[in-house]
Amino acid sequence: MDARLRLSVVVPVLNEAAGIRAAFEALAPLRARGHEVIVVDGGSSDSTADIAAGLCDRVLSAPRGRAAQMNAGARAANGDMLLFLHADTRLPADFTIPDSAVWGRFDVRIDGRHPLLKVVACAMNLRSRLTGIATGDQAMFVRRAVFPGFPEIPLMEDVALSKVLKQRGRPTCLHEKVTTSGRRWEERGVLRTILMWRLRLLYFLGARPEDLARRYR
Repeated sequence: MDARLRLSVVVPVLNEAAGIRAAFEALAPLRARGHEVIVVDGGSSDSTADIAAGLCDRVLSAPRGRAAQMNAGARAANGDMLLFLHADTRLPADFTIPDSAVWGRFDVRIDGRHPLLKVVACAMNLRSRLTGIATGDQAMFVRRAVFPGFPEIPLMEDVALSKVLKQRGRPTCLHEKVTTSGRRWEERGVLRTILMWRLRLLYFLGARPEDLARRYR
């Protein structure tokens, strides 16, 4: 991580007690170097917030919804660069965000046993480079000074933000890989990923996020 940039890692959570300790212990080296970690709970019914409290800099509450939670974390952040991290995603041990970067994302690796997960990850990274669209699984980052806020829609908030930020230039695509859990792909079926890609295309073509959210569920 570039020492000139102070990072604010914003982690939206909801009922993540089973894995939250490992997630925040992995961020301890960043905190030790002066970066901050902000957890935004969307109304967990388990002990997520209590566990996180001793492993981050701030725990906030916000209305349930990833976009609303991430926006609340961004408003409370003090860093130069906001980094939005899913609770089941791990940052690489060492990485550099260039001082010139305005916004961007990491390459992604999906941790799981299904043989198609490597193909899915490669396709995500390639598609992102070709389109300039980043997704939440890729740990998006953006300068706090230019962050416009995630559109608070039920689905595709990452794609919608990318479309806004592309007006400032294409994303910085880091080759360092974040590792995200393949659990949901394996539980729901890897081929369900194809449905999400189709929904992203429909959103790009003008479909309403509310309609897409109903299809996804």
